[in-house]
Amino acid sequence: MSLPRLSIATLLLTLSAFFTFVHADDSAVPRPAEWAQPVEAQYNLFQMSPTLYRSALPDSGAVPLLNKLKVVTVINFLPEADSRWLTAPDIAQVQLPYRTNHVDDADVLKALRAIQDAEAKGPVLMHCKHGSDRTGLMAAMYRVVVQGWSKEDALSEMTEGGFGDSTHFKDGVRYMMKADVDKLREALANGDCSTSPFAACSMKSWLQSAHIQ
Repeated sequence: MSLPRLSIATLLLTLSAFFTFVHADDSAVPRPAEWAQPVEAQYNLFQMSPTLYRSALPDSGAVPLLNKLKVVTVINFLPEADSRWLTAPDIAQVQLPYRTNHVDDADVLKALRAIQDAEAKGPVLMHCKHGSDRTGLMAAMYRVVVQGWSKEDALSEMTEGGFGDSTHFKDGVRYMMKADVDKLREALANGDCSTSPFAACSMKSWLQSAHIQ
């Protein structure tokens, strides 16, 4: 007697149940100690290092927590300013809006340089709306360029670290896979705005210096 053929819907439900079971089983695996560690679920807030945190968009209710964590700078990757919710005069605000589907080396260098400059003054929080894609890419590039992680390790943390829906990471993954880490690291150390002399910011800088001379 032949077995009944499974419908597409039944097959999808079966696969969904299987992957749900596997995911639940994986959750019992301890979180790698080197990954960002959870601090506050409400804001998708994680600590990456003693001086660097990442999160979703905070609100005024997060200010006491930021004070407790001794955060002195908030870096925002959104087009809307943090002044809408952050009025604490002792917390500096840096706004660096960008989109992961249009990111380039200049965006990454600007963010990494802002993070390093801010870390010299104390703990830093970087965020976007959900704390996953834009923040996730800059966190991963920080891991690779500044901390010396491999791309594979940084991508694993970015996509499997529990920061949000993994489908949001495709643009960031695409950028990371083609990024020249050595050139980024050299440009960051030299104070260059991009890895390319033909980038818009590089050309602007050259024109300004030529005009001054």
